[in-house]
Amino acid sequence: MDGVGEADRSFGAWAMPDEYRELQQTVRRFVQSEIKPVEDTLDHDATYCPEDRLKPLQEKAKALGLWCVRTPAEHGGAGLNLLGQAVFAEEAKQIRMGAYNPGMGAFGNDPPNVIWQGSPDQIERYGLPGVEKGTKCFVAISESSGGADPGRAIQLKAERQGGKYVLNGSKMWITGAAKADWGIVYARTGGRGRSGITSFIVDRDTPGLSLKEIPVIRAYSPYELHFDNVEVPVENRLGEEGQGFAFAEKWLVDNRISYSAGTIGIAQAALDIAVKWANERETFGSKLADKQAVQWMIADSEMEIRMARLLVYDAAWRGDLGQDFKLEASIAKVQATETAGRVVDRAIQIMGGLGVSKELPLERWYREMRIHRIGEGPSEVHRMVVARNVLNGRR
Repeated sequence: MDGVGEADRSFGAWAMPDEYRELQQTVRRFVQSEIKPVEDTLDHDATYCPEDRLKPLQEKAKALGLWCVRTPAEHGGAGLNLLGQAVFAEEAKQIRMGAYNPGMGAFGNDPPNVIWQGSPDQIERYGLPGVEKGTKCFVAISESSGGADPGRAIQLKAERQGGKYVLNGSKMWITGAAKADWGIVYARTGGRGRSGITSFIVDRDTPGLSLKEIPVIRAYSPYELHFDNVEVPVENRLGEEGQGFAFAEKWLVDNRISYSAGTIGIAQAALDIAVKWANERETFGSKLADKQAVQWMIADSEMEIRMARLLVYDAAWRGDLGQDFKLEASIAKVQATETAGRVVDRAIQIMGGLGVSKELPLERWYREMRIHRIGEGPSEVHRMVVARNVLNGRR
């Protein structure tokens, strides 16, 4: 898909092109009719689908052309551009475990996009098998010293010793590491600052690499990765020494599109649950939908979701045009995650006690949206990015 938007001549406004509308409807039908019924049989806090039930879903997704949607078509993926990824993510994440496992894994798991900037050998050994199997990969940037400022915070050392690098140190808050076959690790090969960071492809079962689960408020735990004289061959260095920060930025900025769109999807699903309940529930002689306080919560949620969605579309559109969209991605990330947190909270308020019961996904989404406001950089950091650009006249 190479369209990035068009003018709706009848209304004089931007409208989603037909191919994206078709994509939206296809993913929505598949999620609601095929994926959600399977998820409904699993535990409330389940984070993965059992293999025997997942495989049939994956085969159906492949038949629809919805496999590893962020991976270029020449490498076996669906090759959706950023706008397509946003449309896809909003629908794929509207399930209970969708915040961290879109579609329960039915659509496969894309390798980190920077692997396609690696050598032909790296693509052959890691990228292509990753697409074929659709397995999880991890990206290890954050450390206990901080994650929002990797140029200064990364302390993990990578020392060149002949034909290998030896890594020592730790990474924190790494999502998906336990299920991954390999990941991309960012370490310091030089002095302080961005130019001292280099990226490496590291197999999870490499001797000296150990994982420790970090229990948090969500069901899907991140991990601490400890590197004790972990040896990585030079051929597993991604790019040249000192190029690591550029790779990290590429992954982070692009990923904010689907990350933001997914939170909008969860907000929309939460609002839909609340609207249905408000139209059914009677109290004090009338429907909840007739109460002004409830109407205002629903109205505020609808308006905020629409605003956040358009900001994500705008960032994706700019990226697909080849423009620098770092600022727009930061704006979209803040607005989408903050909106989702408020909408899920309002939905719980409208539902009352039922809203925090495990009969519904709302209480799980409430926990996960709180962490989404931190993931991909805390909202406060992105606000700082926006403020600096505006104060310096860059809009």
